[in-house]
Amino acid sequence: MTYEVNELVEIAAGRKKSGLVLKNASIVNVFTHEIYNGDIAIAGDKIAGVGHYEGLKEIDLKGRYAVPGLIDAHMHLESSMVMPFEFARAVLQRGTTTVIADPHEIANVAGLAGVRFLIGASRDILLDVFMTLPSCVPATPFDSPGASFTANDMEKLLDDPRVLGLGEVMDFQGVVSGRQDIFQKITLFSGKIIDGHAPGLTGLALNAYAAAGIRSDHECVAVDEMQEKLRLGFYILIREGSAARDLLALVKGVNSNNLRRCLFCTDDRQLEDIVKYGHIDNNVRMAVKNGIDAVSAVTMATLNTAECYGLRDRGAIAPGYLADIVILDSLEEFNINSVYKKGRLFIDKGSCEEKVIIPQNIGNTVSLTEITADMLKIKIQDPSVNVIEVVHGSIVTKKAIKNVSIIEGEFRCITGDDPVKLAVVERHKASGRIGLGLLDKFGLRGGAIASTISHDSHNLIVAGDNDEDMITAINEINACGGGITICSGGKVVKTLPLKIAGLISLKAYNEVYSIFGEMMEIVQRMGIPAGMDPFMTLSFMALTVIPEFRLTDRGLFDVTKQRFVSLE
Repeated sequence: MTYEVNELVEIAAGRKKSGLVLKNASIVNVFTHEIYNGDIAIAGDKIAGVGHYEGLKEIDLKGRYAVPGLIDAHMHLESSMVMPFEFARAVLQRGTTTVIADPHEIANVAGLAGVRFLIGASRDILLDVFMTLPSCVPATPFDSPGASFTANDMEKLLDDPRVLGLGEVMDFQGVVSGRQDIFQKITLFSGKIIDGHAPGLTGLALNAYAAAGIRSDHECVAVDEMQEKLRLGFYILIREGSAARDLLALVKGVNSNNLRRCLFCTDDRQLEDIVKYGHIDNNVRMAVKNGIDAVSAVTMATLNTAECYGLRDRGAIAPGYLADIVILDSLEEFNINSVYKKGRLFIDKGSCEEKVIIPQNIGNTVSLTEITADMLKIKIQDPSVNVIEVVHGSIVTKKAIKNVSIIEGEFRCITGDDPVKLAVVERHKASGRIGLGLLDKFGLRGGAIASTISHDSHNLIVAGDNDEDMITAINEINACGGGITICSGGKVVKTLPLKIAGLISLKAYNEVYSIFGEMMEIVQRMGIPAGMDPFMTLSFMALTVIPEFRLTDRGLFDVTKQRFVSLE
């Protein structure tokens, strides 16, 4: 229920009772950086006033803390692997009431149709979902996506009130070199937020990137990188996802002088981490444990993000703001007691029973030619080869040279020190292209894992220590129309089907969480190091905009040199 302004004023002035008053709250004020006791009068979906109020219904909070609803500054709904309604169920109980999503994962598979599907699926749900439109589909000219997303496509969505700006501009080389197709997209969003994505960019190149009008970045991994970008006017989105975990490094650089330019985001966070550890509440909790005072951490998770993205109706507990309020038993430990979304107490009523209508070009998106074991053989003579080295806790990889086992002119994963084989199979147009490489420090033994979640083109990616299990995994993905699978001994061990674009499941979030938890236990028994999410890690091994080595369906790619290279 939305109240008219005059009625809101009547309630705020105390001339009329509010429908709901949260009494005796310890209110965290993100404007003045203080905490004080008071009542919060709620009228419909808005806060009418903060002070002393009487209501038709009153709830005594008994001194519990009241903070604004948390906002995720940058994320991808597809990374949760569930429909937006199910994602909302998972994160609202964690205090997240608003997210700013970039649908570039589904855009890489299904283009404009995919973006429209996700915009529609996230409309009129419990969670407020705003969008930034994908800027780089394909991510670079070296990628092989299922579709493109052009400036003309963007123009068709510009008038949607939930479209806030342009999504992460990953092709920073294109911006710095002055490519006109990139500038055409940037120009479309003049006056709106333009998100950045510029890992390691520095000096004059970073100046050029900022001069193009790009105002945020979520790819910082070190304090000096963050400081340089802050000096040039960037908002810094401090990320704590499932594979990329930068918070512990970056909070060391947050201080009273730059605090208001720092936000929190998750980028890519899977359900297992959300259910076990939290969403943006996890960022707040970690920041506090690592030296950021609690009110500052809350400000970073609320007001800073709202102001950065022009969301003037949220991010604080104040008259006229949305009644998105999180009630805490402990501010420092961020223990959530209850969540109010637009003035209503959030109660998880279970999974939506409505049947999801999947457009034809969004379902059944796996199209492969027959793949045989011979097509996965890596023929080399010199045991000294280029390998992709996994960096735990990061989506950055290292270029490495390593001696590997060779039998009769072919790589074999024999010793415990050998890397596993990695293959990327083009899955959108049945071209038959396969890129082959070697992945070090991944740990997998006695099988293979495969997925159609493979940023950003989302081709089929598979890693394994033997060709038989890799072929079994490829065939299983083909049979289920997209998803994630584990194979061992020539048999399928466990599969999570992802019917929508090979990215999203139709199952309830707790069911996906349960299946994924089983899969994590299985792969840990197969040698995956503790603390590593192998599925999320694997999904980034084809991402050609993150240094240093990546593998695509066209071969091994050196991101720093912007060219394909040989294994030998």
